[in-house]
Amino acid sequence: MIHRGVCRLMIRRATLSLVIGALAGGHVVLAQTSGPATVTLEQAVEQALANHPAVRAAAADRDAADAGVPIARAPFRPRLDAIWQIDRASTNNLVSTTLPQSVLPSVSGAVLPSSSWAAVWGSAAGVLFTWEPFDFGSRQAAVDAARSDAGHAAAQLSVIRLRVASAAVDAFLATVAAKQITGAAAANVTRWEAFARSVHVLVDNQLRAGADASRADAELAQARNRLIAAQTAEARTRAVLAETLGLDGASIDVDGRGLLASLPSNDRAVDVAAHPLALEAASAIAQAEALGRVLDHAWAPKVLTVASFSGKGSGVDALGVRTGGFSGLGLDRGNWAAGLQVTFPVLDFAVTRDEQRVQSLRVRAVESERDDTVRHLASQLAQANADLEGARRLAENTPAALEAARASETQTSARFQAGLATTADVSEAASLLVQAEIDDSLARLNVWRSLAEVAAAGGDLQPYLDLVRATHR
Repeated sequence: MIHRGVCRLMIRRATLSLVIGALAGGHVVLAQTSGPATVTLEQAVEQALANHPAVRAAAADRDAADAGVPIARAPFRPRLDAIWQIDRASTNNLVSTTLPQSVLPSVSGAVLPSSSWAAVWGSAAGVLFTWEPFDFGSRQAAVDAARSDAGHAAAQLSVIRLRVASAAVDAFLATVAAKQITGAAAANVTRWEAFARSVHVLVDNQLRAGADASRADAELAQARNRLIAAQTAEARTRAVLAETLGLDGASIDVDGRGLLASLPSNDRAVDVAAHPLALEAASAIAQAEALGRVLDHAWAPKVLTVASFSGKGSGVDALGVRTGGFSGLGLDRGNWAAGLQVTFPVLDFAVTRDEQRVQSLRVRAVESERDDTVRHLASQLAQANADLEGARRLAENTPAALEAARASETQTSARFQAGLATTADVSEAASLLVQAEIDDSLARLNVWRSLAEVAAAGGDLQPYLDLVRATHR
């Protein structure tokens, strides 16, 4: 059974935070880069589900479990066994008894007065028909157990698909965020280059002190360092995304413009009982219960109808005289038999009872795991909704902060040109603007990330992907 820790792997919530934290001095503007493949979020999910090895492996396990159901139904059919053999052997026989074993060959026929190592030809052929007309429910219990295995494998496939799709969403959003930060860092470098040139002009005309030019050059160098860090982080997130989509080593670009232009709403009710993890836990209970029913029928008697027809040939007659030549290769005598056979495991009752008790405890264990999984999913959903509400409120507030930061940067630059502000004032205003641009763009992405968390906690990403599709219209 997949433990509840898998749920925590579905949405790696720290990815965007790590990117933002590592590049806190960066800036956010969508910068398109060329590459052999540009994907939308929907395409990224489709590609991951089609190519990820974990999905293919789980699908193969599901198919194998489905194929096990017809195998479990095989005992319902009659059985017909046929045999034919020829041999050349001695004919010595004694009246004696041997215990059941698989080493000594059986010898049939009269006991001869003397022993001889001379060999004669012999032959035998026959068919045996067996059928179990009724079984007290044991065969159907085995079929039900095979079906429960197939249901459990299908539930596990759904869990894997959700996990892979969630990972694709997470990697896509992280790549969009890194791409935004790279573009922002590049724009910040452009602004500081322009500012440094203007400061050098003022210094050359002795309108500003040389320290201002040094400070501008230092700020420009820092901006370039942030750009290098942003480009490195973006390359890493692209590599992670390519791996998630099954395109290891491939260069890939993302189209996230629609996500940055809109704030989605979430009016969909979510039932955690329909989550693939909850369904997987329920299928594990059904699987354990089905195995328990197999054990319930393990002590039942086994009833078989049996019919056989056989023939034998021998190169020696009833008096022990060898007939010579190829005599014995033909079937000289035939026999038939029909009857009813009942076997009953008399002494297995105690062992079967202990196995039933153990299986009952296992059923109780998986039921407890199911309850724990449902509670954990409910907690995850509550946390995801809280994150979404906070992300939405933040995204509604960041535009005002961005507008104020832009006005501050413009006014501070103008005051610097008028000799009323220092280079440090310009640096502070520029840093405030960069951070405001980061906060505004990533706040929008964070709404989409939180909404993906809510969808994943509910166990169904399709409504989320429908919202994403609407942004491209």
